[in-house]
Amino acid sequence: MGQPGIDFPGFGCGLVIVRDGKILLYRRVNAPEAGHWNIVGGKVDHMERSQAAACREAEEESGLKIGSTEFLCLSEQVIDADRQHWISMIYVTRDFSGEPQLTEPDKLSEFGWFSLDALPQPLSRFTADAADALRRHEQGVAA
Repeated sequence: MGQPGIDFPGFGCGLVIVRDGKILLYRRVNAPEAGHWNIVGGKVDHMERSQAAACREAEEESGLKIGSTEFLCLSEQVIDADRQHWISMIYVTRDFSGEPQLTEPDKLSEFGWFSLDALPQPLSRFTADAADALRRHEQGVAA
């Protein structure tokens, strides 16, 4: 049957978590884009809505309890170095409780809150797309 993202385009999701004008980013341990800074997110399971998957992944990866979210953008990542192809629905939230943690140290090595004008490098492709979309969203500019 094959693996999503490797043998055929995978369907993923992401969530930009915003607090005090900063976004939460984690550093990836594994491919795709190992060592890159990333918003929380992952694969959408069969018969799971992407918005629910984004909240599930965020809660699993950060330990936060996620409230309401809204659609932010769509991102397509063709990652030649890792031979992976993903299409991801990305959402944004300011509605959450708790403090972020490293709940999956085998997948994510560190985290921090970063302002949009001082993002760490390198950024994953879908994180760069999400940051651009969030800048436009906050300026009231259509995508």
